Amino acid sequence: MSTQGTIGIIGGTGPQGRGLATRFAASGLKVLLGSRDAGRAAEAAATIDGAVDGDTNEEVARRADVVLVTVPWEGHGDQLAGLADALAGKVVVDCVNPLGFDKQGPYRLDVAEGSAAQQAAALLPGSTVTAAFHHLSAVVLLDPEVTSIDADVLVLGDDRAATDSVQALAGKISGCRGVYAGRLRNAGQVEALTANLIAMNKRYRAHASVRITDV
Repeated sequence: MSTQGTIGIIGGTGPQGRGLATRFAASGLKVLLGSRDAGRAAEAAATIDGAVDGDTNEEVARRADVVLVTVPWEGHGDQLAGLADALAGKVVVDCVNPLGFDKQGPYRLDVAEGSAAQQAAALLPGSTVTAAFHHLSAVVLLDPEVTSIDADVLVLGDDRAATDSVQALAGKISGCRGVYAGRLRNAGQVEALTANLIAMNKRYRAHASVRITDV
């Protein structure tokens, strides 16, 4: 997989999707934003500088070379099940964090398959599924005054060529670095760590992310 192809973002009109699209477009990549509503996707795409277009999730899945999934957890399974044919043969990057929130704060949700990424792999047998981009703050991604993001992106997957390419894609975001973090079976704890980051950021009024030392 080349990081020079078109990047599609399923559920791309939310803060995380728009934030990643903004950074990828700034690096010179072509980006397709997906939504259930093509008009809404086009409106969101028009707010981002660079080569960004919008279309339905299905069309984005078909047209993109690499597809990121940034849909809300509640609709994750249904959305991907309906896109299995369109995503066949593609590298899919699952960015979804299965989290719940109550008055005590964020917490991880149990997923029958072990993680959102493993659920994606089960629903997309024709795709090469990886997991990444769980810990980048959407607020920071969307902030035009932040020109470089001081963060590592943990990349998980079972296909070495795919994880290498997703690491390279992470490196397209100024200040970021992609770090291999294990096989897809280890995605659950990486997704769950987002709950800890949200709690820390609330306590310290920050937008902290993750850096890995000595690598």
